[in-house]
Amino acid sequence: MKSASATARSAQRKQDAKDARAKPAATAATAAAAARKQKKEKKAAVQAGPRPQPAPTLPAQHLDKPGNEADMALRPRFEAPDYKGSGKLQGMTALITGGDSGIGRAVAVLYAREGADVAIVYLGEDTDAEETRRHVEAEGARCLLVKGDVRKPAFCDKAVGKTVKTFGKLDILVNNAAFQLHAAGIEDISDERFELTLRTNVFGYFQMARAAVPHLRKGGSIINTGSVTGLEGSAQLLDYSTTKGAIHAFTKALASNLLPKGIRVNAVAPGPVWTPLNPADKPPEKVKNFGKDTDMKRPAQPEELSPAYVFLAAPSCASYITGIVLPVTGSVGAA
Repeated sequence: MKSASATARSAQRKQDAKDARAKPAATAATAAAAARKQKKEKKAAVQAGPRPQPAPTLPAQHLDKPGNEADMALRPRFEAPDYKGSGKLQGMTALITGGDSGIGRAVAVLYAREGADVAIVYLGEDTDAEETRRHVEAEGARCLLVKGDVRKPAFCDKAVGKTVKTFGKLDILVNNAAFQLHAAGIEDISDERFELTLRTNVFGYFQMARAAVPHLRKGGSIINTGSVTGLEGSAQLLDYSTTKGAIHAFTKALASNLLPKGIRVNAVAPGPVWTPLNPADKPPEKVKNFGKDTDMKRPAQPEELSPAYVFLAAPSCASYITGIVLPVTGSVGAA
């Protein structure tokens, strides 16, 4: 099997070439239309949290896949300085896939702040993973880094086994690793690319859950990262939307399956979130407008998502909640 990073970059190069060929020549009419659109969109972004988040225009940057957070011109906010821990996960152990950056990093930091030790599964972004470990340890928790490809069942078994061996148990699994790449139409999605998306986003979640369940005890939980695209679809993210819809269904089915064991399974469905996933997908001119089509007129920062993962993981908060898909989308009415 070709490495996930190599396969992802190959798919990205092909899509970038298609995007370049599809760009229309600039004209006075298109420039005027763009100006009118920009004027219409100049409504202020909504700020409802304790500190203002970056908005509305983001850096027009394009990253090579899988995307390093360390290379982003505007670093995502994950520290959540106004979030105060209160021991909700004290003495627990969590394993987070895709935990080196983005939402995964933000979740790791808050889990540590709530008293959990954290194992981080990541593909190959060593600099990002070490930065996450530094922040987890700064919260007073232990952190294990496990490098590998969640498409491979043997690696999933190894990651869980290493976590249990290091920390003595496993209480929380967060399935978060993902592959995303836009396409103008279904004919642009090759079998190889479709398989990469499915094996990362669906097989990876299934295989990690299968490896984790024998070690989870009553009160444990699994949290899957879904997406608003799994709720509403996305015209240019056909394969990604397909996998996210599957994740939502998997969440509900597994919740029913594990309910007799006292293990809860839920999902969070984010809207647009500023992470390496997006500048490693979209062309620069689209990256700068990322998230402006939400009701809040901006993307979320990872620190605005991570408290939802604490809520769903903590028995003190969510002991009566299982099988839900929690939308955190920045828009009204997502369901």
